[in-house]
Amino acid sequence: EMFIRDRSFYEQINELAPSREANRRMPQDLADKMADAGLFRMLVPAKYGGQECQPQQFFDTLATTGYADGAVGWCLMIGSTTGLLSASLAPDWAQKIYGDNPRAITVGVTAPIGKAQVNAAQDGLTVSGRWPFGSGSQVANWICGGCSVSENGEPRVNKHGQPEPVLAFFPADEVTIHDDTWDTSGLRGTGSHDIEVNNAFVPEGRWVVLGKRAQVDSPLYRFPTFGLLALGVSAVSIGIAQRAIDEFINLAGAKTPTGSSRSLANRPAVQKDLAQAQANLASARALTAAYIDEAWQQASAEGRLDQSCKAKLRLAATNNAWSAVEVVDKLYHAAGGTAIYSKSKLQQCFRDVHV
Repeated sequence: EMFIRDRSFYEQINELAPSREANRRMPQDLADKMADAGLFRMLVPAKYGGQECQPQQFFDTLATTGYADGAVGWCLMIGSTTGLLSASLAPDWAQKIYGDNPRAITVGVTAPIGKAQVNAAQDGLTVSGRWPFGSGSQVANWICGGCSVSENGEPRVNKHGQPEPVLAFFPADEVTIHDDTWDTSGLRGTGSHDIEVNNAFVPEGRWVVLGKRAQVDSPLYRFPTFGLLALGVSAVSIGIAQRAIDEFINLAGAKTPTGSSRSLANRPAVQKDLAQAQANLASARALTAAYIDEAWQQASAEGRLDQSCKAKLRLAATNNAWSAVEVVDKLYHAAGGTAIYSKSKLQQCFRDVHV
């Protein structure tokens, strides 16, 4: 909450956006400041020194950071949602990774692309894999990757006969970052290069089985995990869209198009475009707040959320993402030729929100 009020810090994030884009990564000093402010620990249980904040606080913080810069908001989203795994890790490993290091930054890729072999002799897993979209890996202490698990050449299955994908944690120095792979139109500053491990040993307990109940029981960890992840992704989009609105308002008051005697702000068609964009974004945020509140009430009272409630969270997240795109597109076009120049923040909003 204190970080959200520190406007000067957001101004610094905004000012240095071009250098992050050019370097295609999150700078370590910025990541350290955010870690010191506890931002990467928003979803870490209080018992491990985390914030254990409510989902709406989490959403608002990501939107505010995405407003300052989409790439930084994205890296915070990846780092903070990875921190949610601390509630599902074996307690000794959760304490070691999160509790013993208040500045720890963990990131990762959920997709079960990696191959894990049960290593019975050493009581753990041997993992190899290469994952795309390794956002924020350059500043992380621990990096995780989704894996399918095999034992004696056969897929390991649960009691229902279904495969059990896991998220395995690796110390950052065991992970290769292929820093020539993230060359994109937008969100360039996220450093989302491919990451890879080869025959990395992961001891028992240093992984999370996806879909299992958390080991820490409180409302935040009963809240639907994938619903929370989707809301986090969409919060960054919402922040980018709000930035586009504010940038457009500043532009419209100052710009008089060639061949016209009236500023953009005084043109009825432009006023209509802006009004629709503002209503679209406000509606998306209001729907999100209502559905988060409904899910939080269930998580606090009943412990188990019904399918309808889970579906509404995904609906809100998807609506946020597409509403944000519509808002940015509308204002990018309404701004005319001004928006295509690199000095215009609107062009960055346009590129980032689409990525």
